[in-house]
Amino acid sequence: MAVTAIEPSFHAYVVDRADDRFERGLRTIGPAALPDDEVEIRVGWSSVNFKDGLAATADGKVARAYPLIPGIDLAGRVIRSAHRSFRVGTEVIAHGYDLGVSHHGGFAEFARVPADWIVPLPAGLGAREAMAIGTAGFTAAMAVAALEARGLEPEHGPILVTGASGGVGSTAIAILSELGYEVWAVTGKDDERAWLETLGAVGFLGRDEAGVEGRPLETERWAGAVDAVGAATLPYILRTLRRGAAVAACGNASGPALVTTVFPLILRGVALLGMDSAYLPIARRRRLWDRLATDLRPRSLAERVTEVTLETLEPALEAIRAGEARGRWIVRIGG
Repeated sequence: MAVTAIEPSFHAYVVDRADDRFERGLRTIGPAALPDDEVEIRVGWSSVNFKDGLAATADGKVARAYPLIPGIDLAGRVIRSAHRSFRVGTEVIAHGYDLGVSHHGGFAEFARVPADWIVPLPAGLGAREAMAIGTAGFTAAMAVAALEARGLEPEHGPILVTGASGGVGSTAIAILSELGYEVWAVTGKDDERAWLETLGAVGFLGRDEAGVEGRPLETERWAGAVDAVGAATLPYILRTLRRGAAVAACGNASGPALVTTVFPLILRGVALLGMDSAYLPIARRRRLWDRLATDLRPRSLAERVTEVTLETLEPALEAIRAGEARGRWIVRIGG
């Protein structure tokens, strides 16, 4: 794209590796540093996700190209477009695919993004609110939609959500409670329980109660579950799901290993549903964002949002990687 609407110089948070040296921090770059994609966006907001924390770490094993602008989601306004679907001035969201992993992402004042990665901002949803939902909230909504597609309804019984104080978990609680479900939360942070109750959690399990060790099958308890933790909690969920129930698995904060048996699958017919939100086809992605602006809209967004800037981004990246997330961090860039 020889002609550009991007300013000659702008700020971006960049991670880079040269030989054995890893660097990260705020830089001033120009339009030539960005990929040659169809749509140019003035970024207003981004958010901080676990994958961003890993991308900004030397041994995070997420970044697939250097130098890289992390930020796996963004919201902003189109300033130039070579694609007829997006006119100048259109407010848009972009997340997933290779954004912030091998393609420059949202931690910059400007971005160039392929048109088929972009979602028009749904009516009634502001750019700041969209990033308060962000990739984490989108993943939570995807999990809820997948459970309901299998027939889950509020009258079927309690739903368990792990990683409750994180972005995915807290948004899942908010969405499910708003839909009328009895939501139980797994958290190792007792001081977060009062806050989680404001989001709609009615019961709690500690991390030790939802641990790995246990019989192959235990008492049927949960009508469904959203698991954002992985190795430490998924085995417990599988062996305590009710007959025919399902768990939507969307995280591995405690590790990727899965130590379990086939008994829940073949003796109770439970289902393990994997949530690949990064590569969800764009048509389904756009439909789900429309639902996030309507029937799946999470409540109490303001109570679980911490705002940072590019200049104050690093502590949030460190905290999310250390498992210290409380709700969502959003990044004010040009909003």
